[in-house]
Amino acid sequence: MTDTDPEKIAGAHQPLEWRDGDMPYSPAFGDHFYCQTDGRLECGHVFLAGNGLPQRWQVHGDFLIGELGFGTGLNFAETWRQWKLNRRTGQQLHFMSFELYPMHREEIDRALSHWTEIDAERQALAAAWPETPQATVSLRLDDQTSLSVVCGRALEGVAATEAGFDAWYLDGFAPSRNADMWSAELMHLVCDKTKPNGTFATYAAAGFVRRNLIAAGFVVERRSGFAGKREMLCGIKS
Repeated sequence: MTDTDPEKIAGAHQPLEWRDGDMPYSPAFGDHFYCQTDGRLECGHVFLAGNGLPQRWQVHGDFLIGELGFGTGLNFAETWRQWKLNRRTGQQLHFMSFELYPMHREEIDRALSHWTEIDAERQALAAAWPETPQATVSLRLDDQTSLSVVCGRALEGVAATEAGFDAWYLDGFAPSRNADMWSAELMHLVCDKTKPNGTFATYAAAGFVRRNLIAAGFVVERRSGFAGKREMLCGIKS
């Protein structure tokens, strides 16, 4: 199944399997939702450091992060934790994610309970999460942090948003299992919606992903991946 299958509906729910206790696995895509070594540390290595965060928050004003694949909300929770440690007074973070299959509240709570470091963020997110997420979930989580989760196909969701993203987390399921989430068309949209000198980061290093990002207009850099993974990709809009 791919991101463009016609039977996929915005806000639909996919059944999960739980492996090794609290690690969610998607039978639909045949993949885990995050790195089995430590998804929270992977977020720091790949998505935060790959986008020059939190350092860029010190020299920017308000900041808009886009994410392909909200999943368990782990990347948001860890980013929010780091944001609270590094933000300046009055500075606003808007985190906008695009998710085909939003999880239920209890699934998010269970998946994130693995990390005590994000207990506060997990509890706040789970408490605010709607019973039946659909369309766009818009949450004001504190006076400097907003979360939007656009439910549905990423291609349509990104196309409908306004430009102005400072950074992107490209975190769909593995390219070999969900190629449409890494398509040339979607990567062009991502680049089009990014500010000049905006950035992206991803754990993925497949050749066609790198080529699609370059063709879209990003200058792409290879870096060492997390937990023994040979490479990851990050880059800047030229």
